[in-house]
Amino acid sequence: MNAVDDVLEAVRAGRTAQLPGLLEPLDPAQRRVLLTGLKELRRTLRSSRSEQWQDRNLMNPALVVAGAGCNSGAAAAAAWIGATDLRRWTQLPPAATLLDVLAGRDPKWLGDLAHRLAARSATAEEDYPLIRELVRLAGCPMPTTDGCVEGWSMAMASARAPLVFALREDPHVATLVPCLFTTAEPVRSFTSWTLEPGHSHHWPTALATLADEGHVARTTLLDGCVARLLRGGRAAQLRPYQAILEALRPTGEEERERAADWIALAADAPSAVAGSAQQTLARLAASGLLTPRMLAEMSGAVLFRPEKKLVRAQLVLLGKELARRPAAAPEILPELAEAFGHADTDIQERALKLAAAHLTDDPALRAGLADRARLLSPAHRARAVEVFGAGAAPDEETGPYREVLPPPPVPVLLAPAPETVAEAVELVAAVVHARTSTVEEFERALDGLVRHAHQDRAALAEALRPALAGRWWLDPAQAHHYTHELPSLEHVAAAVLDMPPSAEPPPALVTWRSDCSHTALHAVTHARVKEAALRITSRPLPFLLATPTTECGALDPRVLIARLAEYDRLGEDPAPADFAQALLRVRRDAAVLPLAAALGTPAGDRLASWLGAAGQPVPVTRRTAGAERYAYGGGAPARLVMDTGERTAVLRGFPHAFRELAGARESAGLCWDGGEDASLIAVLPGDRETLAAWWLPHVTAAAVHQAREGATALPLLAAAGGPAGPALHLAVATGLGARYPEDRLRAVDALLTLAARDDLNALRLGGDLAELIGLGTVKPGRLADSLRTAAATGACATTWAVLAAVLPALLTGTVDPRGAGDLLATAAECVEQCGADSPEPAGLAATASRGGKSRLVIQAARLRDALRRNEKKSESAA
Repeated sequence: MNAVDDVLEAVRAGRTAQLPGLLEPLDPAQRRVLLTGLKELRRTLRSSRSEQWQDRNLMNPALVVAGAGCNSGAAAAAAWIGATDLRRWTQLPPAATLLDVLAGRDPKWLGDLAHRLAARSATAEEDYPLIRELVRLAGCPMPTTDGCVEGWSMAMASARAPLVFALREDPHVATLVPCLFTTAEPVRSFTSWTLEPGHSHHWPTALATLADEGHVARTTLLDGCVARLLRGGRAAQLRPYQAILEALRPTGEEERERAADWIALAADAPSAVAGSAQQTLARLAASGLLTPRMLAEMSGAVLFRPEKKLVRAQLVLLGKELARRPAAAPEILPELAEAFGHADTDIQERALKLAAAHLTDDPALRAGLADRARLLSPAHRARAVEVFGAGAAPDEETGPYREVLPPPPVPVLLAPAPETVAEAVELVAAVVHARTSTVEEFERALDGLVRHAHQDRAALAEALRPALAGRWWLDPAQAHHYTHELPSLEHVAAAVLDMPPSAEPPPALVTWRSDCSHTALHAVTHARVKEAALRITSRPLPFLLATPTTECGALDPRVLIARLAEYDRLGEDPAPADFAQALLRVRRDAAVLPLAAALGTPAGDRLASWLGAAGQPVPVTRRTAGAERYAYGGGAPARLVMDTGERTAVLRGFPHAFRELAGARESAGLCWDGGEDASLIAVLPGDRETLAAWWLPHVTAAAVHQAREGATALPLLAAAGGPAGPALHLAVATGLGARYPEDRLRAVDALLTLAARDDLNALRLGGDLAELIGLGTVKPGRLADSLRTAAATGACATTWAVLAAVLPALLTGTVDPRGAGDLLATAAECVEQCGADSPEPAGLAATASRGGKSRLVIQAARLRDALRRNEKKSESAA
């Protein structure tokens, strides 16, 4: 065995530590030969099956070392060392071993290699120990790429010595510390620390100490932190830079030099950062270092923000400055008027009082403030007229209030089935290779496969095979790994290509998670796909009966009748699962029942029966489920759930796979399977009550367990067919209290859709919300945010109708009134806008008459007064 074979044998055996000694005697020619063998071995490992992971885990470190010693160019060596396939199953070999095989290289070559490794964003952080040693040997500057900075910062943070000691002793600290503030994303070692300021590895304390000792320029840290904060980002990402800034304790002069930056942060930064900048500017103002123009600029920006805490603090600051410098009033008061349009009427009142206290005789100033005062709530308009004159009175109303609701959703027709084989194959490939697909894409692709397999299966297979090249089940070496497990459309494609499962699938889909209702919907989809695949290999169907006519999954009954007539003409019997799905999708229309009966076929008779009594939606039953406790110590409060009844007609005449869909169901505690897949609505698009009952645990998780995407299906459920009863209203009510704003927005969309379709029962929805607040499922603050959003779209009357049913429970002590102030504020705003003169909610007058200045009392009085004003207007108009 020669020297080259010895190295290859060592690589195959994973003897990485022996490689430097084996490579040392090889000349350049031998290394080139060896490199060819290493590339072949690497290619073999890369194409091996997943069960050979142990071989890759053994050989990859040795391959990295051997290839590094054989590549003569720095670019090739960097590409080899940084290759992701060589470290997919293991860590990079020790830097010392790699340095041994690179010994004797020219320092310039080593420096080139270091910078090329640092430029590889995917691996530079992991390669930092090697890069550091290469830089030391080459005597070249340290690279400053983001990955290199990440690796350096992690190395410093994980040092055994205190962080400040490690930084002091590092030769690259002056080069890399400024880069901590310029990386594309915040440095992870910053954002991941949770240590107290006194801890030995606390970054802010360590950097401030370095600045005090002169190892790093103080201005570098100050400017770096400010620049990073100005770039923006999530609060958690900016918190470390704010902490560094606080640890530096800027002097008054340093703060004054950056006054423009503090103003920009106060205007646009997240609340915590903006609040800190506001405090800095307040100190500058108290020291006389902030000009009236700068104070006015800052005020206009801060008073525009929605955060009440920041706005109130700004009003306090303006009050102090106006009292200290009355001459600045003409410059500051116009910006103060920005608070007249704030959503919080308490802030409006404070701003009005402040303006009245410092108003001058300047007619232009008074006229400008009067014009802006028209933004004030009706509760403050009388006082505004007293202060600013008649110009503050609002314009005469141009007409009665008009509710603005979105147009009712119009069903979007499904595009026709693909006409040519090429079109069908293109669509199938797009669906198979995509992560997700819409109802339209899936249904058209499935129908296209069925149609063209019936017309010319050989031509379809010829075009389909190259379009699906790369799918694992087309590889003969791997095809034996599946039986019935191919997902969805691929199951049918495999039948077209004559590659059916190697074993008969079980009679029903997985049932170990049958407590979740979505399993039944998956079972129906699976049964239909399985049936289509089997029929392609035995007796292909001419087309599918269940292909919907609209993108929501609904099927026009006249279209289904025409399809059944064509089946009869062709002498074709409906496939059981396909026809069953068609019945579940068909839109109920009693007018076409005679047309179905006139077909004179068994299928026509079944359709007529289904359009009559057999296909009526099942009842849903509401109950309160007890609190849950889990083994790991967590839990959830009691909650409202909906149980669904039995579909007798489905149990009797539908295929076995539909039985789980038809049985009576008690609501599951949690939704485990498919709650985020809104396309499942297309299985049962005409019964949104049942669907809402089944989706309710998923929506509840978004409110109680703080799960994301829990309300994804709500807008689609609101737009689906069938009655809008207690289950759908309860699901929407729960979604309005979801943890995350995006889920609450979906619930608002559903609420407005129901209102636009005239399906909304505001009294029922309000009652559900009151009960959910009492159970703790919905928090009043989140609900107030949702209803403010609904009102902001122009649906003030709808929002008030819901709130009118919620408030009595909060005001009469039925449920905990905490958070009721925000709901009362939203209700008052709606009443003021829409002019509602409905009766006062129970408990409102008593709450408004309480003493004190709490938000609850102030907003209750505002709502009471608005209702009474509207009542007087109605009486006057009559």
